[in-house]
Amino acid sequence: MSGVSRGTVDRVLHGRGGVIPEVEIRVQQVLDRYGYVPNKAGKILVARQKPLKIGCFLPLLGNDFFEAVTAGYREAEADLADYGVSVLIREIRGYEIEVHEAALNELVQEGCKALCLTTIDVPEIRERVNKIIKSGIPVITVNTDITGTDRLCYVGSNYREGGCVAGKLAAMFGERDLKILIVVGSGKIKGHNERSEGFLQTIRDYHVAHTVVETCESLDDNNFAYETVLKALRKYPDVNCVFVAGGGAFGICQAIREADAGRSHETRVIVYDDVESTRQMVLSGDIDFTICQEPRRQGNEAIHRMFNYFISNKRIKPEDCLTQTVIKMKENI
Repeated sequence: MSGVSRGTVDRVLHGRGGVIPEVEIRVQQVLDRYGYVPNKAGKILVARQKPLKIGCFLPLLGNDFFEAVTAGYREAEADLADYGVSVLIREIRGYEIEVHEAALNELVQEGCKALCLTTIDVPEIRERVNKIIKSGIPVITVNTDITGTDRLCYVGSNYREGGCVAGKLAAMFGERDLKILIVVGSGKIKGHNERSEGFLQTIRDYHVAHTVVETCESLDDNNFAYETVLKALRKYPDVNCVFVAGGGAFGICQAIREADAGRSHETRVIVYDDVESTRQMVLSGDIDFTICQEPRRQGNEAIHRMFNYFISNKRIKPEDCLTQTVIKMKENI
């Protein structure tokens, strides 16, 4: 119909280049006129002949939250196993640059054709990720984003929104003057910083008198969080609100209970996520609110979006996927 070879049509269909612009327009006009849609079943058959190994890494060790993200990865892997999709997961601990770089390098060396990453937002990692992308390996960021990279899309929560929700909840405490201790998992995590920014901005918007006495890191580790927060509470005995933007909530609540035993006021606590230890502390009243973000869906969506990108022959870039911000308290957890 276009008056060209099958190979030329193939190059136009799959965006491979090497076609004179006038010819490409002519082929595209025929495609549009007859409503041609590539046969997805045929593409899937091709996919089975070219297995897709997707590498994933996340700071799971010491942080129970990421078990749900991993479950989402495995769920998607099972869904897509008949199409030749496999998922290789690297579990790491903490937020050291060298550890994250090593995990990236291992996944590339293992022959992964795509990556789903939960990593830190620092220049060294941005540079490494961009080099990987330029080598032809596409990347989706999961749970927390990385600035300044050519990643395909981001799948995770709206961290700033989650911080704003926490700020509104803190405003509803009715305290005349909030003395706030902010605990982030790591200052290297973009999402944790965005939560803190949204939290403070909303408190200001509601004209709540407040002072941030200190911002510290938990490293998403309960033991480290306990020691760090207990030290801060002893230094600032008038703290009446602890905002936890990352992990380590169990250790933080232990520190608050110990510190509150010698004080006349109650400390209000807002945290994130729905791991078992957090659920128990919400039920016991140690935590006022926890704000959740559908972690299992994050892992599942990321793998499916990467698969669909390959099925489209890398022509259709997936859109960002923002999961729901869900408030849970004693009455509904």
